[in-house]
Amino acid sequence: MVAGIQNNSQYDMSHSNKDTLFNISRVEEDFVFSERVVEVFDDMIDRSIPFYAQVIESSAQLLDRFLAEGDSVYDLGCSTGSSLLELSRLAQTKNLKFIGIDNSQPMLDKAKLKTELFSKQDQVSFYLEDITEFKHKEAGAIILNYTLQFIRPLLREEFLKLLFKNLRPGGIVLISEKVISHDRRLNRAYIDIYHQFKKSRGYSELEIAKKREALENVLIPFSVEENKAMLRESGFTSVETYFQWFNFSSTIAIKPV
Repeated sequence: MVAGIQNNSQYDMSHSNKDTLFNISRVEEDFVFSERVVEVFDDMIDRSIPFYAQVIESSAQLLDRFLAEGDSVYDLGCSTGSSLLELSRLAQTKNLKFIGIDNSQPMLDKAKLKTELFSKQDQVSFYLEDITEFKHKEAGAIILNYTLQFIRPLLREEFLKLLFKNLRPGGIVLISEKVISHDRRLNRAYIDIYHQFKKSRGYSELEIAKKREALENVLIPFSVEENKAMLRESGFTSVETYFQWFNFSSTIAIKPV
């Protein structure tokens, strides 16, 4: 295990099934968020995303500094709700409301179960909706944790404009993504380092290769610069990176007051 990278969230449901989905000789279909994925999702995230706990902690610190009393925080593509529940634990000073949105009922069923187990129903709720049709006015913050990369590239800028429209003045968007470098040598090095990370977390060469094959036409990353340019084109004036580890990056964008 790589020191300092493990997920320390009390909501990660560590008894979740181990991710062995790609311990197979042949990939039959592109990656989809099926019920099989839901059953192993927490383990998949814990072992696949470097410094995930630190990104959530950093995001909570930004929520504390930029949000107002009683603001609403929306997590789009919230999956099983672990990160939203962790944010609700870390950002407790302003009576924030936390809302998770996902289009997968099995994901939300698991998220709601966790919310009940930790008695968070008064602070955290979940909606079954298409995030690309987001219509929640005066949001204080919108979070996209490794979600934008799954939206078709041609639709991303319009989607970000929709989020901008629904934020209150001074509201923020926090986006964490897998990214690419347009320098081929750096890009190759970053990918190799990431694969070494996954191997250190117990994935085999076969699993790494097969998952990459399944995601090839589904997860399409942009560069940090491309993501920032889209945010600026969408109306955000303050756009900055607040965390980066090789080919993983987190960005904050602030709507002008």
